[in-house]
Amino acid sequence: MTVTLITGAASGLGWAMAQHWFQAGHCLVLADINADALLRRQAELGDDSRVHIVTVDVTNTPDLERLVRETEAAFGRLDLLVNNAGITHRSPAISTKPDVFRKVMAVDWQGPVELTQLALPLLERSKGQIICIGSMAGWMPVPGRAGYCAAKSALTQFFEVLRLELEHKGIHLLMVYPSFLDTPIEQSALGADGNRATHARSTVGTMASADDIAQLIAVALASRKRWLLPDRISRFGSLLWRIAPSLYLRVVRRKFAGDIADRTAPATTTSHGNPPHE
Repeated sequence: MTVTLITGAASGLGWAMAQHWFQAGHCLVLADINADALLRRQAELGDDSRVHIVTVDVTNTPDLERLVRETEAAFGRLDLLVNNAGITHRSPAISTKPDVFRKVMAVDWQGPVELTQLALPLLERSKGQIICIGSMAGWMPVPGRAGYCAAKSALTQFFEVLRLELEHKGIHLLMVYPSFLDTPIEQSALGADGNRATHARSTVGTMASADDIAQLIAVALASRKRWLLPDRISRFGSLLWRIAPSLYLRVVRRKFAGDIADRTAPATTTSHGNPPHE
């Protein structure tokens, strides 16, 4: 019996991974802040004996403590922890309220860190595995995403250090670095004032589907890879940022002009030409 705990499991990449591992025979603990969505997902899977749902705010320590307790109570073990829950924003750093940055950092960095610390006794017992969903935005600057870039960069650094500390205990860690995914995270992106962003999302290249990325993650995990960079455009962007940073900055400034525009000014057509995805 393999027991897998997934945060942000009610939609997007989290739900795609949940379906894959359910079909592979795993017992699942699905955690999400959306209680109604969790109930719908549990009904869709249709096997209560292998699925346990927990409504959780990953920024709330008592919630995380309860999540780990319920995992052990339901299945007696934990083999795979998937830190997937996340939030983003689309707003210029200079006009974004500090509360927005605090929320993004709490969800994208503090939550995974605290949950992993709490789950480590179970993972050490099973010599289990950890997956963290990072982002290429943690490696290179993306206009209008200063808080998100900072949080994903912090996530990367923390878990790369943790990997060094855990590998000798038999715990395996996979860091996943997708770029632009067709998932609800961007539909609920925060604006500068903390409300939902209303302007169109800017992208580079084509968006990958959650199902495709879930399949790649499963293959990488089975091969015990340490890192997964699923798409070529993000790998190219990362390389460009390192070998020709001035060119990279010119490209992203043009492509993401809509994300750093002054929202108090009259709307204008941006140069990137991407249609709305919300």
